[in-house]
Amino acid sequence: MTDKINNLISQWLKWDKNEITRKEIEQLKENNNEKELLIRLEERIQFGTAGLRGAMKAGFSCMNDLTVTQASQGLCEYVIETIEQSKSKGIVIGYDGRHNSYIFAKITAATFKSKGFKVYLFSHIVPTPYVSFAVPNLKAAIGVMITASHNPKNDNGYKVYWETGCQINTPHDKGISKKIDENLEPWSNVNATADIKYDNESMIDPLSVITELYNKNIKEYSVGSKIELANEPIVYTPMHGVGGVYAKKAFETFQLKPFIPVAQQIEPDAEFPTVTYPNPEEGKGALKLSIETAEANNSRLILANDPDADRLAVAEKLVDGSWKVFNGNEIGVLLADWAWTNRSTLTKGGNTLENNKYLMINTAVSSAMLKTMSEKEGFIHQECLTGFKWIGNAAYNAINNDGTTFLFGYEEAIGFQYGDVSFDKDGVRAAAIFAEFALSLYKKGSSVQDHLESMYKRYGYHISKNRYFFCYEPSKMVSIFNKIRNDGKYLTKLGGGGGDDEQFTITRIRDLTTGYDNGYSDCKARLPVSSSTQMITFYFKNGGIATLRGSGTEPKLKYYVEMIGEVKSDVESKLIKAVELVINQLLKPIENQLEPPKDD
Repeated sequence: MTDKINNLISQWLKWDKNEITRKEIEQLKENNNEKELLIRLEERIQFGTAGLRGAMKAGFSCMNDLTVTQASQGLCEYVIETIEQSKSKGIVIGYDGRHNSYIFAKITAATFKSKGFKVYLFSHIVPTPYVSFAVPNLKAAIGVMITASHNPKNDNGYKVYWETGCQINTPHDKGISKKIDENLEPWSNVNATADIKYDNESMIDPLSVITELYNKNIKEYSVGSKIELANEPIVYTPMHGVGGVYAKKAFETFQLKPFIPVAQQIEPDAEFPTVTYPNPEEGKGALKLSIETAEANNSRLILANDPDADRLAVAEKLVDGSWKVFNGNEIGVLLADWAWTNRSTLTKGGNTLENNKYLMINTAVSSAMLKTMSEKEGFIHQECLTGFKWIGNAAYNAINNDGTTFLFGYEEAIGFQYGDVSFDKDGVRAAAIFAEFALSLYKKGSSVQDHLESMYKRYGYHISKNRYFFCYEPSKMVSIFNKIRNDGKYLTKLGGGGGDDEQFTITRIRDLTTGYDNGYSDCKARLPVSSSTQMITFYFKNGGIATLRGSGTEPKLKYYVEMIGEVKSDVESKLIKAVELVINQLLKPIENQLEPPKDD
């Protein structure tokens, strides 16, 4: 063992009080596993705008008691320094049903309590949207949600909300990270193992108050009393996560018939035993049991939340008996259309404003169809970077600074914010809203797919294909994107020769890693630029768009391709060709040794 490794081991064992994770490091030392010890101890898990997320293992680079303690100490000091009266305002802490989530929540609570903070610690697992909602409604200074969302079962995370209820954004992440580095040694006066004792003063359980207030607020979005709804069964799954009781309450609030639960998945289970990945975005594989339940109960609609219930997946049985799993863009424009149709319910006072007083937002990798809708209907459309830290903050700023009425925002990764009840994606209220929307269609003899088709007739076919390859080495990710940049000499078209390939001539390139965008005369990007994240968008002569992006929370290189046109078959054939060209000419998975998803 080198001196460097021995020093790292000593540092870890000096600070870590958890016997399980201490033994992990001691065992690695005993086995002389220098490579694994360096992976675990040499680098620290990075705190970013998504907070922390990683595998639950021993080591400074992973999620464990010590790294959660360090994050909480740094966050605590930053909040004291940044937000006035932060201790009396307090912190809201929620947690999901994953392994160690409650323990990490207790550590966070004990850390902030040791500095005199009022602590609102939920007494039971809650959806992530409840924390986003609770922070401003309790007038708290900060919120922390312990969750890894839809990641594999061995992961966990630490998500931070500012006093607005929005996810933190730059520069807060850098300020918090700096404070973490200054507070690595655990504070001596913190007892995270003690039982939680609620006293309604310094330690408060907000569960009943927030549940009641949340449902009272989302009830404003229900239009069921004004329209006719079909009496049809709906199947729901929380994917072994927290959503079950909260989605049930939301359905009750909307006065909807109780959903039919997927029995094998309705209760929280940290092992996620029935799915390979607890992510409903993965499609029919993840929804297998939901489809079986729907078939058995003669239901044609499935609603699914991810494990922390901030996302919503939708599937519908078509007339030919097959099941269609709607992608995030399809659900997004359907909900946008519903919000536009019912905009008076989203307007203060219930009055309809001029069209250009309304705002809808989606991300740079989401469908251009929302922009097309805005051009036709007259509402304001705003594009922002990927993630709800951007959508939520943009919506909050528009409402509070511009006097705009925000209707809806979405990202293609099945994340939806309907209205301004809270400023983050919310699969709970989206489930109830979508159920009401679908039942109104069924009552009229229509369907979700039929309505989507009618929207395509009105706004043009916007058909997308989004997928990913696994890329486990960050340096490889950077290298792939740098090859595409080719020292600024980007490709001018995809495809080999003339003829049909001319349609894939590249008319614009936007590189949000370097700040280059030749869509403007000065070639400078208008969206925020980040040199630490990889993202390039190509715009084609035929109206198509392709974006390549490195995920910020998973080891994935994602691609998003969309084609637009009036004739469905033509759009679909162009999309197939475009995806093929993007994979073969830009991503080059064989050459770059990228791993496809198991179901591809």
